[in-house]
Amino acid sequence: MIMRIVLVGYGRMGRLVGELAPQYDCEVAGVIDPMSPAHSAGIDDPRWSGVSAAIDFTSADAVVSNVPALARRGINVVLGTTGWQRDETELRQAVTDTGIGIVAAPNFSTGVVLFEALVTQAAKLFARQEEYGAWLHEAHHVMKKDAPSGTALMLRRSMEGAGFDRPIDVTATRAGFIPGVHTIGFDGPSESITLTHTARDRGAFARGALIAARWVQGRHGWFTMHDVLGVR
Repeated sequence: MIMRIVLVGYGRMGRLVGELAPQYDCEVAGVIDPMSPAHSAGIDDPRWSGVSAAIDFTSADAVVSNVPALARRGINVVLGTTGWQRDETELRQAVTDTGIGIVAAPNFSTGVVLFEALVTQAAKLFARQEEYGAWLHEAHHVMKKDAPSGTALMLRRSMEGAGFDRPIDVTATRAGFIPGVHTIGFDGPSESITLTHTARDRGAFARGALIAARWVQGRHGWFTMHDVLGVR
């Protein structure tokens, strides 16, 4: 069945989601992005009636108004924007009050979710080896504003949650057109072990967002890509 979606934000990620949408039986009803020539209408416009999900790749400042407004319309949300955590309590309340479903993730790549599971297991193993230190480095294109990335912070939290209680050095690079590289390292007296995820292009993120948009239909509450992929 064809599902109608609205794209909130029409930068590189929004355009790519729109290009890939037909592969996932999704029809783009329009674009909400006043800064883009492709802008169709505001969130409150009647044309969004019957839209099942909104995929938001905007900015942290926009999210705090976008999500409650979409929720009031009964439109489920796939939230790919990062840096909004300071407003999480307010956003969660909007989801609870309206009964919509939301999938919020710092990274929608299937590979990254599975990578996190591997990193968590590695951190659990190395936590017992006190002579090993840990580090995390991420690299993204020069236009990415948040550094370290939301994915890097997620990976660090996962390592700490797995019991690695020693300092984890986190660094970031912003250069050129790098889609995204995350490397976790464990270093001991005579050896190093590294785990790396490399995104070849932004397609992994766009595809994951479309998978999430289809999955969240009929669900109510706050979810992550772990829920979508069944990874615990």
